Amino acid sequence: MGILVLVLMFISLTQHGDAHGPASCNHGGGLCRVGSCVSGEYLAQYCFEPVILCCKNLSPATTES
Repeated sequence: MGILVLVLMFISLTQHGDAHGPASCNHGGGLCRVGSCVSGEYLAQYCFEPVILCCKNLSPATTES
């Protein structure tokens, strides 16, 4: 019964509002976070609106060699 409730919650979250899902967020270079973005990040979109945010870095990622 508990698994059924979790599945129904997940389906309702993916159907809600302007949610794009974690795949879209990760593909765009972002990370899904619960609650708020950390320092140095901004809200780009929602993974699961309105609780799980898709946060991206303010500055482009640099690689060190």
